[in-house]
Amino acid sequence: MARIGITTAAARQINTVLDERGKGLGLRVNVKPSGCSGYSYVLDFADDTQPDEHMFEEHGARVFIGDEALTILDGTEVDYVNEGLNRFFKFNNPNVKDECGCGESFSV
Repeated sequence: MARIGITTAAARQINTVLDERGKGLGLRVNVKPSGCSGYSYVLDFADDTQPDEHMFEEHGARVFIGDEALTILDGTEVDYVNEGLNRFFKFNNPNVKDECGCGESFSV
């Protein structure tokens, strides 16, 4: 069975953004072919559920992932980090074999 983890920091940020928007079920995570290494992460709000999606819930927040992306993302931990002046969702994906130098894309 596939597993996606959500850290406390990521859950807090997901819920904060949804509260600010005033609607939404959670964070939708997908991957698309992109960049020099193969794939990049795509984030969106999940305002509804799709028939081919799987929902993962932890710390009161939900992440939705479609069937096609689930193989690539299985075992990933979704985190939210502060690095200097930058704040962003970080994906600790055990399936990643290589990343491009700028960190925008990855291969599995």
